[in-house]
Amino acid sequence: MSVSDPAAVREALDTAVDAFNEAGHGIPTREPDIDTDTDWKTQLTKGCRLLATVAEIKGDGSYTATVELCFGSIERSLEAFAIAAGGDELRDFQTDSHDRCYDRAAQLGLFTRELSCELDDLYGNNRTDSYYGGRHPTKRQAEAMHRLAREIHRHVADRTREGGVCNCE
Repeated sequence: MSVSDPAAVREALDTAVDAFNEAGHGIPTREPDIDTDTDWKTQLTKGCRLLATVAEIKGDGSYTATVELCFGSIERSLEAFAIAAGGDELRDFQTDSHDRCYDRAAQLGLFTRELSCELDDLYGNNRTDSYYGGRHPTKRQAEAMHRLAREIHRHVADRTREGGVCNCE
């Protein structure tokens, strides 16, 4: 049996690959609220933008998106702290494991080992199951994750060595 790829999917894939390669299209238009001065600032402001998106979709029933964006914001914020305070490099977090940012939060004294393990467990037990499993996030879960992500992001922003980077609120 011969399989043929849909032309529209092939064209869309080629366009997406070209967009990420940034070749031949002049100066790319970047997201203006992402600070690209240093890697830790980039990660922290990515956390800001993810939280801003959650605020924009709040109340429209997008619980799955909220949970996903909040876990992303938590990880970007913890990565920012590890880069700023611990000398980590962005590539240190580009692995198959999400554990590193939680481990570094404890190692660098941002949180206790107990709290860091609980955060990692929250990710491992719930994000993975809601994403890959059959669970469907609820309004209560989305609201709780939004609060958690905001508090972690605020704590990281308060503990970084240079103020005025976070563009939240």
